[in-house]
Amino acid sequence: MVELFEQTPALASAYVPRTLPTAIFDHNPDRATDQTRPQLWPEQVKASGLSCFDKFLNTLHHWQDGILNYFKGGHTSGFVEGLNNKLKLLKHRCFKLDDPVELFRRLWLDIEGPQLWA
Repeated sequence: MVELFEQTPALASAYVPRTLPTAIFDHNPDRATDQTRPQLWPEQVKASGLSCFDKFLNTLHHWQDGILNYFKGGHTSGFVEGLNNKLKLLKHRCFKLDDPVELFRRLWLDIEGPQLWA
């Protein structure tokens, strides 16, 4: 790893700041501390002059409340995302089916089929 950092100083300067957000959320005593600590990291990154974190900093700024909610209570939108994915798949597989019986049959097989053959 040392040889890699000697060859690419820019990578070496970005390596330490990339590990700090994980360390911030590894010891989160309370939400008030969680809200102040992540604000210190972007200031450090901006002061370092690194531009490789710009997109991430923008995302962090826009979604900070949701990110903090995840670390506080483990709340995610996984169920909704999974349901949306299944609905899109069903819609794609049933495209241009005009016969309602065939449409229902395909939907039923997609939903119940895996349990029938398990």
